[in-house]
Amino acid sequence: MDDKIIFIQTGGTIDKDYPHTTKGWAFEFGEPATNRILKKLNPSFEYEIITSCQKDSLEITEEDRMNLAKLIEKRPEKKFIITHGTDTMLETATYLKQQIKDKLIVITGAMLPERFSNSDAPINLGCAIATANLMKTGVYIAMHGIVKRSDEIDRNLENGKYY
Repeated sequence: MDDKIIFIQTGGTIDKDYPHTTKGWAFEFGEPATNRILKKLNPSFEYEIITSCQKDSLEITEEDRMNLAKLIEKRPEKKFIITHGTDTMLETATYLKQQIKDKLIVITGAMLPERFSNSDAPINLGCAIATANLMKTGVYIAMHGIVKRSDEIDRNLENGKYY
């Protein structure tokens, strides 16, 4: 159980999918992108994928963050990877860092939906998985090929990149 990774979907660009309705014009949230990425990976670790919410990160509320923290706290596992929208992942990281002390949480997302062939989703999720296998506790962000503690990372709002 100590090595099992729990993946939690919250929505965000990584999970956006093409509309399934006729004449649909906006993206919809579907199954977690993590399902498709892990199927290709054929991982050597035990995992579970669950959904907390399916929202654009600009729509995530304090109540959503509170529910996410409760979900993590009630689980016996110690390793969590959260897929999240990039616009407010830092706010969620800050909230979780204040609430949870004895678990490892890695937050990641994507600038382009995983469904796009040129998406950054697989590499970002891969960095998050590597972090989950190397670190013990704390809250981290894995984006753009880097991993940093949530209180050591920032975002350039002009190009969207984390640094």
